[in-house]
Amino acid sequence: MSNTQPNESEQSPIERLIPTGFYDVIKQERIFIGLIGLFFFISGVVFPYAELAMWVGFIFAGYSAIANDSIQTIGTFLASNMDKKWWMLWLWIGGIFLVTVSVSWYIFDGDVTYQRLSSKGFSEAPTEFSFLQVAAPVFLLILTRMRMPVSTTFLLLSCFATSAEGITSVLGKSLQGYGIALVTGLLVWLLVTNTIEKRFKGEPKKFWLPLQWIISGTLWAVWVMQDAANIAVYLPRSLEFSQFLGFALFIFFGLGLLFYLRGDKIQEIVTEKSRVTDVRSATIIDFVYAILLVYKLTISTVPMSTTWVFLGLLAGREIGMSIMDGKEKGRPMGKVLGMAFKDLTYALIGLAVSIVLAISINDEVREQLLGLIGY
Repeated sequence: MSNTQPNESEQSPIERLIPTGFYDVIKQERIFIGLIGLFFFISGVVFPYAELAMWVGFIFAGYSAIANDSIQTIGTFLASNMDKKWWMLWLWIGGIFLVTVSVSWYIFDGDVTYQRLSSKGFSEAPTEFSFLQVAAPVFLLILTRMRMPVSTTFLLLSCFATSAEGITSVLGKSLQGYGIALVTGLLVWLLVTNTIEKRFKGEPKKFWLPLQWIISGTLWAVWVMQDAANIAVYLPRSLEFSQFLGFALFIFFGLGLLFYLRGDKIQEIVTEKSRVTDVRSATIIDFVYAILLVYKLTISTVPMSTTWVFLGLLAGREIGMSIMDGKEKGRPMGKVLGMAFKDLTYALIGLAVSIVLAISINDEVREQLLGLIGY
């Protein structure tokens, strides 16, 4: 087969004007690019109409947030269950989602976020929308397609913050979560790499599969308690029954699409890490992550970037495995630090985008943030 490029006479006028690599990307992603253009157009049409804009924004946010955040909670679950039918995984995770949000809706009088939006800066539901507020999840879809594990908490919630304090409190809790997760991951895998993971050879015993499903389901439920706020921020803080059905069923079927696609491109953030396709390693990761989320969930109602916690945990795990068993289980330290730096850089890019959106949308937040840095 010939690998020669078509000569200039065989190229279309568009191909001659656009660099080959860029043209190939456009060609491969033409459907996605078309959808993004359509979503931006819809955002521009609906944002003046609050009742319509809140549901359009919710629909965009619902899928984009779940798709990007899937790497944290169901990424290892997907990676270690590639031999299972997608609809079996969907019904398990989707069913847990329905139960979790139903409990919150019943206990907290229509609130599906476990009061994550009751903190200062997010307690009032929006009564009008700007174009950027409705379109913010579309930016998240683009970053997700680029395999960037950005914080949906920053990118979505920052657009609705009514004070700079709301943003800085989320940032502070998230940075603290990253640090705690990094140290925890390092310490745990310094201990388990040689004592437990080194023994993971051959087929796992039968009890590992149900144990992983229980722990992954628990992790998913805790994540929903923390991050449902990122999606529900578009909606009234107390949902009527019909509104609740629309919220819950849309996310349920969106999860079905995500499982059908097996996590899509963002899943590579998980599968590039060491041994995550082993059900035993995946179970340990999910267990430690669930403990961290429960701890951060209970200390305050301030929303937090669970993405940053997950990236910190994976970075600590990879460093610990490299230190203890670099030749057999882990990767060389240079490669591990490179992966951790890349993941953190992507998260910081998402933070930068979210701050730009926040100061572009809200004049008061812009003045307060500029005041904090001395302008």
